[in-house]
Amino acid sequence: MAEQAICSAPPFSSSRATPRKWPLGYHSIPAAAIFCDVLTITLASLVSSFVYDFYETGMHVDLGKPLGLAALVSVLFCLTLNTQGMYKPTELLRWKQQMRSVFGTWVIIFLLLSGIVFALKVGASFSRGTNMLFVGLGLTFLVANRLTLRHVLTVGLADRRFSGRKVILISDPGQVEQALEQTLYAAGLDVTGQFALPHPGVSSAPVKRLTTSVIEHIRGTDIEEIIVAADPNRWSELPALAAELRLLPFPITFMPHGSAADVFRRPSRDIGGTICVELQRGPLSRFEHAIKRTVDVTVAIAVLILLFPLLTLVSLAIKLDSSGPVLFRQQRLGFNGRIFHIRKFRTMSVLEDGVHVVQAQANDNRVTRVGRWLRRTSLDELPQLLNVLDGSMSLVGPRPHALAHDNQFDKVVRNYGFRQRVKPGLTGWAQINGYRGATPTTDLIERRVEHDLWYIENWSLKLDFLILLQTPWEILCGKNAY
Repeated sequence: MAEQAICSAPPFSSSRATPRKWPLGYHSIPAAAIFCDVLTITLASLVSSFVYDFYETGMHVDLGKPLGLAALVSVLFCLTLNTQGMYKPTELLRWKQQMRSVFGTWVIIFLLLSGIVFALKVGASFSRGTNMLFVGLGLTFLVANRLTLRHVLTVGLADRRFSGRKVILISDPGQVEQALEQTLYAAGLDVTGQFALPHPGVSSAPVKRLTTSVIEHIRGTDIEEIIVAADPNRWSELPALAAELRLLPFPITFMPHGSAADVFRRPSRDIGGTICVELQRGPLSRFEHAIKRTVDVTVAIAVLILLFPLLTLVSLAIKLDSSGPVLFRQQRLGFNGRIFHIRKFRTMSVLEDGVHVVQAQANDNRVTRVGRWLRRTSLDELPQLLNVLDGSMSLVGPRPHALAHDNQFDKVVRNYGFRQRVKPGLTGWAQINGYRGATPTTDLIERRVEHDLWYIENWSLKLDFLILLQTPWEILCGKNAY
């Protein structure tokens, strides 16, 4: 009876009519976005040069330098974003990620170029006013460009205006065909027809009728691929389906669908010739860890050398101001719960460690005169660069707490221990978002942990650089520093 019901139902349903296509294909979107960025950067450079030169010298405008600078910046900017996959249509729609990438890449490029100009001592050949105007104007133009691209993509995808690779969809009966169709179209595929698979366990006759209908529909058309969207539990039936469709000279792609499809979305690797699925990945791969460690050591050594005179003066001031050691050492939990001794300039008259540690408060009478200034400017944290060098800390990561506070917070904050999946840092995502200093309430520590866990899940070298660049501003604001 079930078989008769399947036979009586039409196996094919055509996709809904689509409006007139735009001349831009889906797979041409990344190239078009790169072209728009190059045009935007060039325009910003020319406008900056024209405005500044017109203000300084009247109508005399030299186009050689702005065009050369625009070409160099465009190559660096577009190459960096393209390497990160930020020109994919799906990524262009993610506003926050785009803004973070555009801003971070733009700032880092100009810091890099400024360093090169300074090192080569060719600063006299470049107009600082023009370059500063270019930085501000270029960033403004790029933001406006992203707004336009996002609007065009949203409209184009919603109305199916982009032309893409034409495919046929064969799906499990009862699946929401329109949702599957939208998923495929968002991936650059144009679904021109849909067929339903027979119910599991029926005879081979319905399969034969299905494949015959598919072949008759596809022969003589410009369709290029067949997508079979089915539950992975039906895998044993699919080779027979593919064998019936071997007459067609097109690829047949299996699209896992249903609750068991999640296994296909997870990373996999080969162990002894067996494909294994990763249930949980480490926060950083070996390559990512090597890069982060290289940056940590390089920056820590450079800052220690650069600030050595200041560190010497601070040490003398502490020694003259109050009795006690210059450096304060306290036990903290690091990567994977390993205990290490954090180093700070001593700012208090006490050296608390162990199971009882009282957090610093406003107008705390334990803080020394020099210590109050050090805590206000966060200079007391600089000796932690030694922790960075010995590998117990990183420049960027969740801030480590005293052992007594770790035990307290672990009992009241869910997933608090997840912070130890990476090395603790001198500064972090929570700190630049206003969650630095004391945490007298449960809500404050929960918010800090939320930011720390977000950083761990979304780590990138660019994110580390953004945090390092924003940290000085947070220090100058002096919020919660006492």
